[in-house]
Amino acid sequence: MSLELTAPAPEEPSVADDGTWLECIACGAQFAPFEDVRYTCDDCDGLLEVRYASPPTWDDFEGRGVWRYNAALPFEEGVSLPEGATPLHEVPRLEADVGVETLRVKHEGMNPTGSFKDRGMTVGVRVAKELGVGRLACASTGNTSAALAAYGARGGMETLVLLPAGKVAAGKIAQASLHDARILEVDGNFDSCLDIVQDLAARGEAYLLNSLNPFRLEGQKTIGLEILEEFHEDYGTYPDRIVLPVGNAGNTSALYKAFRELVQSGALDAADVPKLTGVQAEGAAPMVEAIENGWDETRRWEDVETRATAIRIGNPVNAPKALPGIRETGGTAVAVSDEEITEAQRDLAAEGVGVEPASAASVAGLRKLRAEGVVDADEQVVCLTTGHLLKDPDAAFEAGDDPEPVPNDTEAVLEHLAE
Repeated sequence: MSLELTAPAPEEPSVADDGTWLECIACGAQFAPFEDVRYTCDDCDGLLEVRYASPPTWDDFEGRGVWRYNAALPFEEGVSLPEGATPLHEVPRLEADVGVETLRVKHEGMNPTGSFKDRGMTVGVRVAKELGVGRLACASTGNTSAALAAYGARGGMETLVLLPAGKVAAGKIAQASLHDARILEVDGNFDSCLDIVQDLAARGEAYLLNSLNPFRLEGQKTIGLEILEEFHEDYGTYPDRIVLPVGNAGNTSALYKAFRELVQSGALDAADVPKLTGVQAEGAAPMVEAIENGWDETRRWEDVETRATAIRIGNPVNAPKALPGIRETGGTAVAVSDEEITEAQRDLAAEGVGVEPASAASVAGLRKLRAEGVVDADEQVVCLTTGHLLKDPDAAFEAGDDPEPVPNDTEAVLEHLAE
């Protein structure tokens, strides 16, 4: 199976371009990377992965941010703002409260547009330029549209985004709007939007930059490379577990791919690969359902609902890549309630780390797994938070404390504080 953690480095096929090609994870068919627009396999419609003849080692990396890792990417540089090099926060009070040996928080909300999606877009928009396409498009719960609009603007390209009407946080729509994207609000959920965008892409009307696009995940795998490098620098070891929110399962797939390539190059021992642990909201948990039932694929949830809008997805397109990633690393998946997500959002804020609700799902999931004894007290854990607090200011306001009205008088203010 091509997605096994210890699979050997692949042999370079004749279709490769400078050691890079596309390969189907289902049937193994191989394709040239930049000759034609291609999202899935021509032969079986399976998901594609970008493959490299020479997977990188740690010595191949230099610089800062996403493009520090260009030895693990299709190009030397991309359309950049720049992105990456996000903080790996210490959260000592939360660490003690959850009850693990080490807890660090990788805050992807500190990217240029406020989410991890920037990492994928710097690569994806660069590929779009290589292919010579005109219009970029995505379906989005918000963050993808903001990132695509910004990077499309940076690259001087037309951008089209489809959003589920009334289901996207205002902060995200504002970003896409200001970056001059054309915004279409669809009377349906995210999965309906993605169906339409895939149809538009199949008709040649736009270049799809959702995580179905294998090149977008190449940028996102740099999250895993940064986590491993910085954690090792601080502790001399690698984390036992990485806990991350799951929507379309792109990050789970991307991190697993990063780790497989490091194992292939000999830069990382298979025994040191962190357990990938996915967290979903209870109202949108098809990945958790598949893991708990031992299924090889997810079953589409037609009705999904959660205040964590960024992971309100019922048909994770990257499940065929993500499910092996969770299982091969010894990880698991767990569903949490909206109330647990809000509590975790407050806990992170108390440490000075401001995130949108979906981001806090990782901490909520870790807390639940620790309480159930799935996560041990001696584990070293990294939680991934994917988007900034200001992505969803309404949710932040609801989760926070209410303003307190006081008279226009210093003595009255002091009296109020004393009370």
